[in-house]
Amino acid sequence: MAKTLAALIASLCIVFSVAAADSKVQSKKPVRPSWSELTQAQQQVLAPLQPDWEQLDSTRRKKWVAIANRYPTMKPDQKERLQARMQAWAKLSPDERREARERYQTLRRQPPRQREEVKKAWEEYKKAAEEYEQYRNTPQSTESAKTAD
Repeated sequence: MAKTLAALIASLCIVFSVAAADSKVQSKKPVRPSWSELTQAQQQVLAPLQPDWEQLDSTRRKKWVAIANRYPTMKPDQKERLQARMQAWAKLSPDERREARERYQTLRRQPPRQREEVKKAWEEYKKAAEEYEQYRNTPQSTESAKTAD
């Protein structure tokens, strides 16, 4: 009798936990704003993110909407940079995005002096990359490359 009662209690616990979990799934509110709730202007600005919009949580959606609302007041170079970054972000896999977020958080936790060193190294890298690109695009470097072949 005690074994039967224990089995009945265990079964009821399982049934109630499954029912409770099921009701939580059904009662879960949709994440807002949905893509269709965005204005035409917001959708145009956030177009690179549309394929992933449904996977974004409410906080991230609201941050992107705030950025889209500021977009008309941005300078042309800021708009261009934002669009390029959104497109690059949209191309990343979920693992690459997670890694990028982790690197960003790690950098944020560093003391200001270390962050400044990282920023300086990045600026130097960008400058070197630009100089190399200019070198590659100059007529003399193309001519010397042809004669070297």
